Amino acid sequence: MAIKAIKGINDILPDVVGKWQLVESVARRIFSNFNFQEIRIPILEKTELFARSIGETTDIVEKEMYTFPDRNGQLLTLRPEATASVVRAFIEHKLHLQPAMRKFYTMGPMFRHERPQKGRYRQFHQINVEVFAMDDPMVDAEVIYMLLVFLEALKIPDIKLHINSMGCPDCRLPFRQSLADYLEGVSDKLCADCKRRRLTNPLRIFDCKVDSCGKLVENAPVLLDHLCHECEKNFQGVRDHLDSLAVAYTIDPFMVRGLDYYTRTTFEAITPHLGAQDAVGGGGRYDGLMKALGGPDLPGTGFAIGMERLILLLDDKAGAATDSHNLFVACLGEEAKKKGFSLVQELRLSGLSVEMDYESKSLKAQMRRADKLDATHVLILGDDELAKGAALLRDMDASTQEEISLKKIVEELLQRFKLEM
Repeated sequence: MAIKAIKGINDILPDVVGKWQLVESVARRIFSNFNFQEIRIPILEKTELFARSIGETTDIVEKEMYTFPDRNGQLLTLRPEATASVVRAFIEHKLHLQPAMRKFYTMGPMFRHERPQKGRYRQFHQINVEVFAMDDPMVDAEVIYMLLVFLEALKIPDIKLHINSMGCPDCRLPFRQSLADYLEGVSDKLCADCKRRRLTNPLRIFDCKVDSCGKLVENAPVLLDHLCHECEKNFQGVRDHLDSLAVAYTIDPFMVRGLDYYTRTTFEAITPHLGAQDAVGGGGRYDGLMKALGGPDLPGTGFAIGMERLILLLDDKAGAATDSHNLFVACLGEEAKKKGFSLVQELRLSGLSVEMDYESKSLKAQMRRADKLDATHVLILGDDELAKGAALLRDMDASTQEEISLKKIVEELLQRFKLEM
C-alpha cells in the first residue's frame, strides 16, 4: 500500500512553486524597502510559550496545537503562529540592546489541527512582520500601509481594510463585565462553544462563525464604546496617519483577532474572493506580550499573511517562468554527447538556462522534449557537425535554423541571447 501525505499537509509541486517564489521575492523586496530584517525561527518550541502568549482558553491552545512530550517528558509544540517565537528570540538574544534590531519579518510553515478546507490546511504557511519598542500610532499606520503595498504589488483584487481597537487592560475590564452581563441574558441561545467561552474568554464570541451567535453579537456591547481617553487618542492617531496616506478603511467594532495578546489597534485586509474565510492578512498591537514572556516591557505590533490564500488569489500567469532564453542541447552520437555534456555545464556557469537529453534518444524525440520544456532554441550537435566544427541552432518559434561554429560557441550564444533580450 502506497504511503500518502498526512491529511491537510500538502506537497507544493513544481508547477505552482513559481507563485510561492514570487510571493516570497516580492515580500523580501518591499519589506527591505521599509527597513525590515529577516529572522528565521524554529518550527518546534516549548508548549509553554504558546500557552502563555496565545492564551490557554483560545481554540488554538485548547483544540488545535500539535503538542507532544519528548523523551525527557518536556512538552513541545509545532508552532501554530510566529509572533510568540519572534518575541522569544528577541528576548533570548537580548536584541533590545541593539538599536538596529527593531523590525523583523519571517516566512515559513505553521501547524494547526483543524478541519482542512480551501486555503486553510493543517500545515499552512505565513509571512509575519513584527516591530518592537515603538509605540507611536504612526508605526501602526506604517505597518498597515506596508501590508497594503505588498498586496497591491501582487495585484490581489478588491482588498478592503477593516480596523478596530481592542483597548488596553484599563478599558477592557469594564467592557468585559458589560459583555458578560449581556451574554448572561442570552446564554440559552448561544452555541455550545460560546456557552463555554462566555465564562472563560467572552471576547472570542465575536469570532464565532455560527449564524445564530453572529446575530446575537450584533446587539452586544463593543469595545469602541468603552475606550479610555488614551486608547481613544491612540486610535484617532492611527486613523489620522492612515488618512494622510490616503488609505481607505472601515471601522469594524465587531472585529477581534483570535489571539489573547492583542491590545489597541487591530486590522484585517479582506477580499470577497475567498468565501467565508475572507481575511488575506491581519494583525495589530500587542504591547504586553514581551513582558508576559519574561522580557523587557517593550511594545510590539505586526501582522501575519496566509500564503495559501494569497496563492489562490494570484493571477494564473503569476509566477510563471519569465526566462525566454531556455536552450536545449540535442546530441546525436556518443562523441557529440560527450561534447554536449561539457558544453551544457559551461553554458550554465555562464548564466544560461540549459537542458539536454541523457538517454541517446532520436532527434525527433529530443525535439519533442525541448518543446515540452518550452525551450526557445535547440542546439543540435551530431558526429557530422563535430567533424565540421559546427552545430545547428534552431529557433523554435520561427522554425528556422542556422549553422554556427563551435569555436567560441559559448561567447556566440551569450551574445545572441543578449541581443534578443
